[in-house]
Amino acid sequence: MSQTVRTRPEGSTQALSEAYDTALLDLDGVVYAGGNAIAHAVESLGTARAGGMHLAYVTNNALRTPDAVADHLTELGIPTGPSDVITSAQAVARLISEQVPAGARVLVIGGEGLRVALRERGLEPVDSAEDDPAAVVQGYGGPELPWGRFAEASYAIARGVPWFASNTDLTIPSARGIAPGNGAAVEVVRIATGAEPQVAGKPLPPMHRETILRTGAERPLVVGDRLDTDIEGAFNGEVDSLLVLTGVTDGAQLLAAPPQHRPTYVDADLRGLLTGQPEVVEAGDGFRCGGWTATAGSERLELAGDGEAMDGLRALCAAAWTAAGEGSCELDGGKALARLGL
Repeated sequence: MSQTVRTRPEGSTQALSEAYDTALLDLDGVVYAGGNAIAHAVESLGTARAGGMHLAYVTNNALRTPDAVADHLTELGIPTGPSDVITSAQAVARLISEQVPAGARVLVIGGEGLRVALRERGLEPVDSAEDDPAAVVQGYGGPELPWGRFAEASYAIARGVPWFASNTDLTIPSARGIAPGNGAAVEVVRIATGAEPQVAGKPLPPMHRETILRTGAERPLVVGDRLDTDIEGAFNGEVDSLLVLTGVTDGAQLLAAPPQHRPTYVDADLRGLLTGQPEVVEAGDGFRCGGWTATAGSERLELAGDGEAMDGLRALCAAAWTAAGEGSCELDGGKALARLGL
């Protein structure tokens, strides 16, 4: 796929909630962390919805069912129905259903979300390699998933059973910090078998297809906290994206982002949905946003001025991404980010 290389965040004269018909929101690190709502999320999403924006929640976490996710969001003060939730379990179940006979058995290494999604596609979840499965599917099963489940998957895969994974996120946010995600568990089985799974979740096309099929979005905006899943998924789907800094991505990672990881917009949190986005403009040999001007020196990124921290970060992105072109910026942005408190 050939796309124009983004060299700066875009501006918007309209509030993003007015410019796009549907927000495709990641959950962990965007709406909540460790089960608790992130600051400003509930109020911002309520205002966006009241203004006519459709909200859909798109998660690579295959553990919980859409009903469970919707109930959780509703308890947090974000009224949500199961049809507003799209999971990687649903995406991988559709992918499997297109390659195995109707009613086929599927060995499940994961939680209830996978089982419900498979049954929705007319497939039968099973627990043993001895149950003659037509496929193996692996998804996040929570911190208590028994080690023996990985062995069960390995036995079936070694016999030639096709292997599918809901996603390959190496980490997942939790209330206590960053924990191993499904991708770490997939690596265990990969090492044991030497096989490669078919993967459905973000940033790959099966997840984007599932999302569009279920939401009917015409002008979607992907909202996420991860460059390698949310933002890359938007890039692959050729739709716009908003990165919020409430999850795993920090300023240094954003400045070093290669083209497929560069979001359309950048903001601190979900309040960014409710506002326009300031334009980043060329200023001499640098870039200005608000009261800040950023330039790329021979060894580091330089920042002059003052004002809102996010404006400074947007200006730094333009300087870093322009200098990097189609690669990743290797200039030191530490001092400039420290000035912004990032």
